[in-house]
Amino acid sequence: MDKLRLGRTGLMVTRVGFGAIPIQRLSESDAITVVRQCLDMGVNFIDTANAYTNSEERIGKAIAGRNRKDLILATKSLDRTAAGIEKHLHLSLKRFGTEYIDLYQFHNVSDASAMKAIFAPEGPLAVVEKAKQAGLVRHIGVSSHAIDIAKELIKSDHFETMMFPFNFITYEPGEELLSLAREHDVGFIAMKPLAGGVLENVTLAFKYLFQFPGVLPIPGIEKAKEIEEIVGLLGSKGKLTQADNAEMERLRAELGTRFCRRCDYCQPCTEGIQISLVMQTANILRRLPPQSVFAGGMTPEFEKAAGCSHCGECEKRCPFHLPIPDMVAEYNTLYRAERRKWEEGRG
Repeated sequence: MDKLRLGRTGLMVTRVGFGAIPIQRLSESDAITVVRQCLDMGVNFIDTANAYTNSEERIGKAIAGRNRKDLILATKSLDRTAAGIEKHLHLSLKRFGTEYIDLYQFHNVSDASAMKAIFAPEGPLAVVEKAKQAGLVRHIGVSSHAIDIAKELIKSDHFETMMFPFNFITYEPGEELLSLAREHDVGFIAMKPLAGGVLENVTLAFKYLFQFPGVLPIPGIEKAKEIEEIVGLLGSKGKLTQADNAEMERLRAELGTRFCRRCDYCQPCTEGIQISLVMQTANILRRLPPQSVFAGGMTPEFEKAAGCSHCGECEKRCPFHLPIPDMVAEYNTLYRAERRKWEEGRG
């Protein structure tokens, strides 16, 4: 499989990577099998996170006995404290069963307070930099969902990679962020290449992304055949046709008024609702284990959605003119219906 240089990390990664969110929903044996199948196909970049419940342990079992030099392991932490990030780092090493992590990332740094926290003196970034000096971490990266924050993170020159949503619906990074990343020699990792499952035309989605040199898409993989299809597109070297461009424009028009980019310009909510999280309800229900959705740390945030006062302030601030209060109500109804089903199934 073709490889690309991941910015100034110098890591040579396969043209497509493995996103580990979906393996949380599988049985352990199926999860291990799909990771191994993807590795056997030549994929060498695996991305996960401390927050993805059992994924690190499952990846650790899947890679046991393989040549560590053939693998590039990336993981992330949401913690914003020095003690917390150190705990997560050592836990990830233990779960993977490895002596080092190739790429350790600060997860979802999408507002000024999160950025301030990781840059604090003797804070999380200092901890990871010391871990890098000790050889526990080879490279340091960051992920974000807010383009203005992502720009500042890249310009700080503290990070060797940037992970950001990028697809032909969320196309703004290709216009604004990618050139800045190249200017600073920051490797660009494209999360949500299928817009969190919203885009069903896999061929079109990856033909679009593959036109950007140096971009590493990491689709969430649940079945080996999914990555087989994507890898097949690499071999075809297909270029976007006039028909492809017309179809993308049609889908942009269709989804654009009902698709949240998670830029968070709508915040702060007067009721304290994490709007961008609520807007991902359908994707979260489809991709994460029910236990973590209905009885985990996100549960209180979903419950807040019921308190939406329909004040309309968020809608005024949304640069994409989404009908946010109506969408929050719809997703709240969906969440409660699915939670009832889960509770009835447990009973």
